[in-house]
Amino acid sequence: MAAPRRRPDQVGELVRQVVAETLLRDVRDPRIRMVTVTGADVSPDLSHARVFVVVHGEPAEREAVMAGLANAAGFFRSRLARVMATRVTPEIHFAADRGVEHAARIDAILAGLRTDRPPEEGS
Repeated sequence: MAAPRRRPDQVGELVRQVVAETLLRDVRDPRIRMVTVTGADVSPDLSHARVFVVVHGEPAEREAVMAGLANAAGFFRSRLARVMATRVTPEIHFAADRGVEHAARIDAILAGLRTDRPPEEGS
């Protein structure tokens, strides 16, 4: 039996590419800036895609960017429909990718642990 996630993963990669390219070239909304597309998960029936983004800036700016992205979801979907060879074009939903923030927090904790430790004897 073939891997059941192969097709959704392929479509997810296409969604990620199209959204990233559209952000670079075609989005005119002034709220949508300083956005990095990190990935996309597509439902098994290909009807929904969750696009993960990292938004740089202050919390208020991030909220405005996320609102702008949600507003432009139909625009991204229409761009995706132009390049997809499927019967269904996924509905696009944006989600903040907290992985970068999480990694930075872990790095800060580890750095704090290294500086709190007394020097080892014999070194």
